[in-house]
Amino acid sequence: MARTECRRGFTLIELLVTLAILALLASLALPVAQIAVQRAQEAELRRNLREIRDAIDAYKQAWDDGRIQHGARDSGYPATLSVLVAGVTDALAPKGPKLYFLRRLPRDPMADKPALSAEQTWLTRSHASDPDSPQPGEDVFDVFSSSSATGLDGRPYRQW
Repeated sequence: MARTECRRGFTLIELLVTLAILALLASLALPVAQIAVQRAQEAELRRNLREIRDAIDAYKQAWDDGRIQHGARDSGYPATLSVLVAGVTDALAPKGPKLYFLRRLPRDPMADKPALSAEQTWLTRSHASDPDSPQPGEDVFDVFSSSSATGLDGRPYRQW
């Protein structure tokens, strides 16, 4: 009488094939996950740029409306980004509340230096600078990313 043994478990070949399939799936999923993270950062960059630029435009509008005291040589744009958060005295109601343009200054999500303040993560362009070579100056006409990387659309983040 022959005795039949019932073995339970997996063979070494079966385990190796399973590990190879898992490694293949992981190698396919990793680039997709990295692109998803980059897309999320780019969406945040667009949102932050729009928020800061809208605040700069609101400051300029308040200046044009005579709500911000200014000198004859002022451009009408804020001197720094922090002015948008700190607020300015309303020239039409000096004893009233200040005019605020941002609750907080968002960070540049593409800046890879967490030790910097939110204001230091952005590069600025002065009203007097050339559009082709933006330079900081006495005021903040525009803001752009300090990252030298390129976006998924092929344009450098500094040109957004």
